[in-house]
Amino acid sequence: MAFFSRLRKSHAANRLLGQGVWRRAHDRFNRSLDRVFQVLEGIADDQLHNRLMAYANDLADLMPRVQQICAEAQKLTPSSEEFIPELTFNVHRALTKAANDLATTAQVFAMTRMQAEAGQDVSNFAVDSRVRIVVEGIENAERALKESTI
Repeated sequence: MAFFSRLRKSHAANRLLGQGVWRRAHDRFNRSLDRVFQVLEGIADDQLHNRLMAYANDLADLMPRVQQICAEAQKLTPSSEEFIPELTFNVHRALTKAANDLATTAQVFAMTRMQAEAGQDVSNFAVDSRVRIVVEGIENAERALKESTI
């Protein structure tokens, strides 16, 4: 039963995002988000876990926006290949940067975890600034998409 459910979801995603650059941009961001949650698994300190989970949930809230951007970009410049359409090049660039920034955020989560496990004081500054950079990246992608449609 789960196999067919996954298959239906995959077909729906293909209709919405295509199989080209927009699907890959969406999936890249999703994989980076998965890394964030993987780092959170196994954190023994409940206080640290809860603090980082709040940031992770904020990042997860970006996923529908990423899907919307990719779906609209697919409608505007359909892609079934690796070539990035010129009209929406800046949208793709912003999404790629946001996904890379999110992967870096996962690394910051891991370093924060290691600091806490080593008994060092942990500040939210690095995590907070990395999350802000990812949010700004999604905002840049939304702005670039809007500029592409003008």
